[in-house]
Amino acid sequence: MTVVGDDAPSVVQAYYRILTGGIETYEDGRDLAPLLADDLDFEGPIAGRVTGAARFRHGVKGFIANVTRIDPIQEVHGESDTAVLYDAHLPGGIVRFTEFFTLDNGRIQRLRLHYDPADYVAKGGG
Repeated sequence: MTVVGDDAPSVVQAYYRILTGGIETYEDGRDLAPLLADDLDFEGPIAGRVTGAARFRHGVKGFIANVTRIDPIQEVHGESDTAVLYDAHLPGGIVRFTEFFTLDNGRIQRLRLHYDPADYVAKGGG
């Protein structure tokens, strides 16, 4: 199942396949690891600013365990930047997310995530 459009960079397409692939197949994030720069720079409302792919792989596990579907609303793709606005279906309802990616050498180097953290927790995000 492809979540984002065919014009999305392949690394972003693979990222969303993993996010929607279910926790049973996620294991320790080994499929996600090659998509992320080792020194990934991540920022989100709950985690704050985190450096390092290993920390991100651990943190995203709760999202993967709870999301049942992602419906993309809008995508913008540039040479090294991508933005995706989407609705994530969680056990208690839908939460809107926006992710801003910076890509380098075919990997995600920087990721900025925006959403309402109270709404996310209230709807079963973990």
